[in-house]
Amino acid sequence: MKLFVKKSIQQLLASASEGEHTLKRTLGAGNLIALGIGAIIGAGLFVRTAAAAGGNAGSAVTISFIIAAIGCAFAGLCYAEFASIIPIAGSAYTYAYATMGEIIAWIIGWALILEYALGAATVSISWSEYANNLLGHRIPYEWCHSPMESIITNGVSHHGIINLPALLILLLLSALLIKGTQESATVNSIIVILKVAIVLIFIAIGWQFINPANHTPYMIPADAKPVKLPDGTMYSFSSFFTHGWGGVVRGAGIVFFAFIGFDAVSTAAQEAKNPKKDMPIGILGSLVICTILYVVFSWVLTGVAPYTDFMKAGKEASVAYAISHYMAGYAWLSTLVTVAILAGFSSVILVMLLGQSRVFYTMSTDGLLPKVFSDLHPKFSTPYKSNIILFIFVGLFAAFLPESVAGDLTSIGTLFAFVVVCVGVMILRKKDPNLVRPFKTPFVPLVPILGILICAGMIISLPGRTQLSALAWMIFGLIIYFAYSRKNSKLGIAADILPKASDFEGNK
Repeated sequence: MKLFVKKSIQQLLASASEGEHTLKRTLGAGNLIALGIGAIIGAGLFVRTAAAAGGNAGSAVTISFIIAAIGCAFAGLCYAEFASIIPIAGSAYTYAYATMGEIIAWIIGWALILEYALGAATVSISWSEYANNLLGHRIPYEWCHSPMESIITNGVSHHGIINLPALLILLLLSALLIKGTQESATVNSIIVILKVAIVLIFIAIGWQFINPANHTPYMIPADAKPVKLPDGTMYSFSSFFTHGWGGVVRGAGIVFFAFIGFDAVSTAAQEAKNPKKDMPIGILGSLVICTILYVVFSWVLTGVAPYTDFMKAGKEASVAYAISHYMAGYAWLSTLVTVAILAGFSSVILVMLLGQSRVFYTMSTDGLLPKVFSDLHPKFSTPYKSNIILFIFVGLFAAFLPESVAGDLTSIGTLFAFVVVCVGVMILRKKDPNLVRPFKTPFVPLVPILGILICAGMIISLPGRTQLSALAWMIFGLIIYFAYSRKNSKLGIAADILPKASDFEGNK
C-alpha cells in the first residue's frame, strides 16, 4: 500500500455530497466569525496572559501576542486558501491528504487530537475550578479534583476522587452538539457577546488604574531579582527564555494557546452556507478581532499589576487578583470577570469538541478510523456517535487527571498543524497552479515560509519535556496507523487494487 497516496480535489469535493454522509450547511459568515472568537477568547486570554507575563515576558507580553498573532496570520492566510478550495470538514488533515499524502494526513489528524480533545479536557478542568470559586467553594475538594491531587486544609488532608463539574460541562456541551450545529452556533454567539462585553468593560475601567511604573522596564531585565513562589521555591529570570527578547519569544509560545481556535473554523467548512466566500472571512475576521482585544487587554492587565505579582498570586486567578488588589471599589467587576471566564471556557470547549468530532468524521469516511465516527444522527444530521465517544474519552481525562498533565501539548500540536498547512499551500501551488482559488494567499512562497519559520521557532522555544511528550504521542499514533488505518484506508485499498487490475489486463 502506498503511504503517500493522495486524495484529489475532485475526490474530496465528491465525498462531501455522498448521501448519508452529508452534513447540513447552516452557518453564515457571522456564525463562523463568532465560532472563531468563541474558540479563541477563553483560557488563553484570562490564564495564559499572566503566565507569560509573570514568568517570561513581563509587560512585553503585548509583543508576545503580536508575534504569536503574526505566526497565526501567516498560517491563517494559508488556511483561508485551502478552506475556499476544499470546503470539507477535517481542517489541516484534509489539506494534508490532498497535498502530501495519507501518512502525513494521519500524523496531522493525530496531532489535532492534542489541540482539540486534550484542549477541551484541559479547559473543562479550569471551568470546574472557576465554577467552584463562583459558588464559594461549596463543592467538596474530593468531587472537583482528580485522584492525583491533594491538599491540606486546617491540618486535614483531602484527596480528589473525581472532577464532577468538568464532566457536567462536557456532558451538556456534547448534548448540545448532538442536537445540531446551528443550535450550537447560536448558543456560542450569545456567549461570545457576553464575554467580549465583559472584556471591554475590564479594559475601559482598568485603563484608569494603569501605573506607568509597571511598564518600566518593558521587558524583564537579565538582572531581575528572583521571585518567591507560593510553594516556597525561588523563580529565577537568569535563563535566556525568562528575560529580554528570549522571554518574549517563549511568551509567544505560551500565549499561542490563546489563539488556538481560529483554525477550528475550518473544521466547519462542510457546514458553511457559502464556504468559498465565508470561510476566509470567518478565519481571518476572528483572528483580527481577537488580536486587537488581546494586545489591549494585556497592556491594561500588566499596567494595573506588576508582572512579579502574577508569579506570587497564582496565574489562574490573576485578573481577579489584579482587580481586588489594585482597583478599589470594583469588587463587582471581579465577579463579572469570573462569569466571563466561565462563559469563555464554555465556548472554547464547545468549539474544540465540534472541531475534534469533525476531524474524526472525515478520517472515518476515509477508512482511517472505524465507521462509528462518521455515523450521522437520522434527525439532527450530526456525528452523534463520535460526540458520545469523544465525551467519554475527554471526560475520562478531565475527571481523573490534573490540568498540568496536558501542559503545552495543545500548543505544540497546533503549531505542527500550522507548519504542515503552510507547506501544503506551496506544494499545491506548484502541483496545480491553474486550480481555481476563490481566495489566494498573497506573496507565496514568502507568507508560507514566514509562517513555517515563526511557528517552528515557537515549537523550539517550548520546554523539552513537552517536545518529548509530543514525540511519544506521535509514535503511538503511527502504531495505530500501521496496525489499523493502513489496512482499512479506502484510498489506499483502491491504490493497491488498481495496479493489480491493470496487471491482470496485461496478462490476458
